[in-house]
Amino acid sequence: MKTFLMSLLGTLVALLLFLIVLPMVLIGIFSGMAASNASKMAPKTIVLEIDLREDFADQPASEGLAVVFQQNSFLDILTKLDAAATDDRVKGIYVRASEFGVGSARAEELRSAFLKLKANDKFIIAHSQGMMGSGPSSLRSISAADEIWLQPGADVMVNGVVFETLFMKDLFDNLSVKAEIEQFHEYKNAPNVYKETDYTEPHREAMTTLAEDIWSVSLEDIAADRGFASTGALRTLLESGPLSPADAVEAGLVDGLKWPEGASELAVERAGSKAGLVPIVQYTPPLKGLGAPLIAVIGGEGPIVTGPGEQGLFENSAVFASDRIARAILDAGKNENVRAIVFRVDSPGGSAIASDQIWRAVQRVREDMGKPVVVSMGGVAASGGYYVSAGADAIYANRTTITGSIGVYGGKFAIADGLRRLGINPSSIVVGGEFADAFTTESFSEAERAQLHASLERTYDRFMEIVATGRDMPEDRVREIAKGRVWSGDDAAELNLVSEIGGYMAAIDKARELAGIDAETDVRTQIFPIPENPFEAFGDIFGASAETAEAAARLNAIMSDEKFEAVLQQTFAVQNGETQLRSPIMIER
Repeated sequence: MKTFLMSLLGTLVALLLFLIVLPMVLIGIFSGMAASNASKMAPKTIVLEIDLREDFADQPASEGLAVVFQQNSFLDILTKLDAAATDDRVKGIYVRASEFGVGSARAEELRSAFLKLKANDKFIIAHSQGMMGSGPSSLRSISAADEIWLQPGADVMVNGVVFETLFMKDLFDNLSVKAEIEQFHEYKNAPNVYKETDYTEPHREAMTTLAEDIWSVSLEDIAADRGFASTGALRTLLESGPLSPADAVEAGLVDGLKWPEGASELAVERAGSKAGLVPIVQYTPPLKGLGAPLIAVIGGEGPIVTGPGEQGLFENSAVFASDRIARAILDAGKNENVRAIVFRVDSPGGSAIASDQIWRAVQRVREDMGKPVVVSMGGVAASGGYYVSAGADAIYANRTTITGSIGVYGGKFAIADGLRRLGINPSSIVVGGEFADAFTTESFSEAERAQLHASLERTYDRFMEIVATGRDMPEDRVREIAKGRVWSGDDAAELNLVSEIGGYMAAIDKARELAGIDAETDVRTQIFPIPENPFEAFGDIFGASAETAEAAARLNAIMSDEKFEAVLQQTFAVQNGETQLRSPIMIER
């Protein structure tokens, strides 16, 4: 009867989803067709419009609803901006700034794109509806604009960089739960959220240095763009507190006060007669010839996990799945048309086993197939995110990319005593060796803890070897700068953990160089795995069942909070007993 009811429920859910989603899908498809037609009828003189308030993934989707509705990704935007720099139709860019920040590394890549556009005689006009104290990235992402207009009545609040950590040891103590986690070494601070009530000295040192690096680099860029005499003068101004609109104009942070429609009208007017705004999602760059050399782009975003990484209808968080990413790397390596691979990594890490699988795929492409691999690091490429990058021919990071965290941890939550307080008594029947019950709800025995420590040490030693070999460094030197510590991209470049400072487009240029393609030759890029067409994605969506209904029921506002989501991901990973290469939770504010 239970099976029958679950099947019936699954059928009803699938039917309901079909009735709700089918119209949405059809609307999306026809909207895409309309957008395509609109693009063909686009004005001859174009001002590209970019809205940085939108929430978009780092990398293009290859499956699911994002494919159906053709959602833009950050890499799409960077690619289109790069093409626009040499497109005679495009006269300028109109940018709607984010009030809450876009992330420091993204701000850096956008700034580089805008500077290239300006070098090609394209104008940049930006409009802000205020900046709400979410770090410097809101201002830094638009500081290179020719003109910045602020909405009347909107304050500018750019006071510094904040990393907030939620420590849960007191909660665990109250619940009689022990976080029995071993870590290598003192800077591997991801488990501290469960084991400490505040920052340890190494944790505080690493995070303070990182925040200072991001703040200093951001001030340098903003000061240079907005014509301040020194970064010190800008620092004093911003750290003094929120600025009124009048104060922001007087200080030169913005050029004046306008409503959004006034700024957009100004951009169109500046572009000349018969100009029009074209949203960047509808912009079609000039086509490259089919004979142009091909560079494969493979993206890994989110927590690194084993398996194919298939997602349900209601799951929108990116997953860096080892089977899917490793297969994409190998498929690109085997493709006779592909000359080089750019591997975009935007991940705090995760499973050690999954990271090792992806690292091996990179090695096979380089060593067995003779194709260069260049890593482009996004906002964060740390721990497992660094592991999968370490063997590449070249690693590019932004100055404010968070990377390193070369360390490992593992263990479990001993929840047996907490369960007993609730009237639940865990008891086990154990058949097998001495360590068969190591990952039950009880605490580790001394022998089990020693075994865990030895296993983690082997993984740490392997990590040291991979970094030393990949970066051509003495292993003793790697051990000095590892210990689980996070670094900014600037510091990582000085330590030889990355090859060059630069974003996605710089990585494309390096891949071109390593592949022996002339700098004047146009290249094509292709996402691997090749995205499924909308009809395939639509078919995949309707594998809906009772599990889908359960997933939908779990959705609520708190689950969408990035800090809460990161804690959940990390907690589940620890409880599963899997060895983790994961950096500390860092939500920049």
